[in-house]
Amino acid sequence: MKMLMFDVRETEKEILKQLNLKDIDITYFEESLNENSVLTDEQYKETDIICVFIFSNLTKEVLSKFKNLRVIATRSTGFNHIDINYCSKKNIAVLNVEKYGEKSVAEYSIGLIITLLRKILPASLDMKKHKLKMSEYEGQNLNNMTIGIIGCGSIGSSVAKIAKFFGMNILIHSINKNKEIEEFCNFVSLDKLLQESDIITLHIPYTEDNYHMIGENEFKKMKDNVIIINTARGELIDIKSLYENLKNGKVKAAGLDVLECELLNTDEVTEFISKSNSFCMETALITQKLFEMENVIITPHIAYNTKESIKYLLEMSFNNIKDYVKGMNSNRVC
Repeated sequence: MKMLMFDVRETEKEILKQLNLKDIDITYFEESLNENSVLTDEQYKETDIICVFIFSNLTKEVLSKFKNLRVIATRSTGFNHIDINYCSKKNIAVLNVEKYGEKSVAEYSIGLIITLLRKILPASLDMKKHKLKMSEYEGQNLNNMTIGIIGCGSIGSSVAKIAKFFGMNILIHSINKNKEIEEFCNFVSLDKLLQESDIITLHIPYTEDNYHMIGENEFKKMKDNVIIINTARGELIDIKSLYENLKNGKVKAAGLDVLECELLNTDEVTEFISKSNSFCMETALITQKLFEMENVIITPHIAYNTKESIKYLLEMSFNNIKDYVKGMNSNRVC
């Protein structure tokens, strides 16, 4: 079987060498797959499998160029970068990976909270410039604070366990409950979480139903000086409302590892803006303003990015492909 693998780093190639992939002919691309990608006629005709990460954008226009595509394996839990409707109509199997960020994303989220709360970034930058402002580095202890966790899957549950270690009061809003953490967490309505949390952190997948679930109405319900953390999906937060509430002081600080227009965290932001729709252009302009705020940390979707998580992603992706070939439907989305 012939496979094209996109969004590949050198470190991933080393891991792939250790896997038993003798039956799959793989061509690697460091670039993402999107409407600007240029492949050979042979690749469009003979490719059976595509393996991508979330930076690829598999629209109907992209996928329709492949004549015999059977499988798309995404090295992520989320799959909103893939046209699922098109894949269902064409009987193209879409496979994802769950639970890969259970530890890494949870630890990163707590890291963002501590970095913001203890003013670590501005203190470090001022120290390097030899221009200290000691009165501006006063922080707070975590054990005096209430954390609101939206989503109680493997990542949200891991965040709760770490928060318990710090002695925090823990509120959770989730469709499902996790019995492992019920004894030290309070499961509440979204409104109650918004009203009582000092820190709000999101750990749910993005769907059409929860688009901009945190918008102007939700910010109005929050405490003053709330801290917002998003390591899930950028589409969950209305970035314009977030910016306005940071500017007026309602939101004390924000840690964002994801953005709604994901390419905004690349060096090609100017070119991207010129080629994007009006909404992404507005999002890009707001994001540039957020970059200038000292109380905002924006990172390029790296919360998952540990050696352990990368290895797990690759192993599970290829296990999914092998299971599909055997007639099994492991982690099949459609």
